[in-house]
Amino acid sequence: MMYQELGINQETAIFVQKCEQKLEKVFKKIDKNADKNSLKVLNAFHKYQISEVHFNMTTGYGYGDIGRDTTEKVFAEVLGAEDCLVRSQFISGTHALTVALFAYLRPGDLLLSISGTPYDTLHEVIGIKENTSSLRSFGVLYDEIDLVNDDFDDEKIVSYLKEKSVKMVEIQRSKGYSTRKSLGIQKLERIISKIKQVSPKTIIMVDNCYCEFVESKMPTEVGAHVMVGSLIKNLGGGIAPNGAYIAGKKDLIQLAGERLTCPGEGREVGPSLGITKQFLQGLFFAPSVVASSLKTAVLASYAMEQLHYQVEPKWGEERADIVQSIIFGNPQDLISYCQGIQMASPIDSNAIPEAWDMPGYEDQVIMASGSFTQGSSIELSCDGPIRPPYIAYMQGGLTYSYGKLGVMKAISKMQEK
Repeated sequence: MMYQELGINQETAIFVQKCEQKLEKVFKKIDKNADKNSLKVLNAFHKYQISEVHFNMTTGYGYGDIGRDTTEKVFAEVLGAEDCLVRSQFISGTHALTVALFAYLRPGDLLLSISGTPYDTLHEVIGIKENTSSLRSFGVLYDEIDLVNDDFDDEKIVSYLKEKSVKMVEIQRSKGYSTRKSLGIQKLERIISKIKQVSPKTIIMVDNCYCEFVESKMPTEVGAHVMVGSLIKNLGGGIAPNGAYIAGKKDLIQLAGERLTCPGEGREVGPSLGITKQFLQGLFFAPSVVASSLKTAVLASYAMEQLHYQVEPKWGEERADIVQSIIFGNPQDLISYCQGIQMASPIDSNAIPEAWDMPGYEDQVIMASGSFTQGSSIELSCDGPIRPPYIAYMQGGLTYSYGKLGVMKAISKMQEK
């Protein structure tokens, strides 16, 4: 049996093969969307005549970096935005979000989240959790409106915007470490239209992490003023070694550039250090890689549901991001599943993940991520906080074949227990 060397038992292999047979129509739909997004990327490369000269590196200040500047034009075209800031100087998606928030908000301004409490790593940025460097410490006010039945509370949001002067509305599309559904582009388009009608001067910013290329449209194409994402997630295609982007209205991108570097220099500085080729190549592969991640998530959803675990989203549902939640109900199954994902990873497969106190999180977190790029979420990974109802958040898969092997190994590992 071909899977024995990886420690996958025959029963699991046969079970997963049967699951695949049920998913053919869903997989074809994912491939069709990947074709649309691939065409969009290729057209952008052609429009800006990408050539080898754009791969040249700059150092120091990075003045006149044609590769960096043209790469940002390509990303803006693909994302349906007026402009885009794409830099390796961004450490993470959270860092890019922080830069955007501090770029657009001033003391006395009000920030309103309309998708509930943001994920853990933004708590100290906003000041939900006390930090002397938070927005709150600089006098920025914050409030939030929870979702209702996994959708925006339109009536409450409209009423709030009529009563108070809100500088920025923030929307987190992906679920983070919560049990809610991620937010699709149609819901986003509806609420953005209503916000603009009642409060046209309010900046609408979308946290688009994990969501790029899952659907055929981007938030900036349905009215968002600005959106933010990470390049070690979807858009980096597993090739970008770090970095993030901020895309949107030209004036807002200019402000973000001056916050990332310094006023007066802004986007004119920031050396590429030879990373441009990896950014462009990652973007080129991203539609296909995201499709592989989605197929892996669909397979896991179907298989784990057949094994009587709760899953979100279910295998046949429309998806807004690459994240698959599996609700185990107990810590041991959560831990075993994550350990199985690690064992099927190309890097550090001999490591055994354990729950630990991870910076920026309230609870201990177990994280399986045997990836070429540290913390990459477009490579197959699985993590979750050790708290009821003990949910694993699985995402990524550079190819479907490797993603399938990861799911099979994780199920086998659970069966050992």
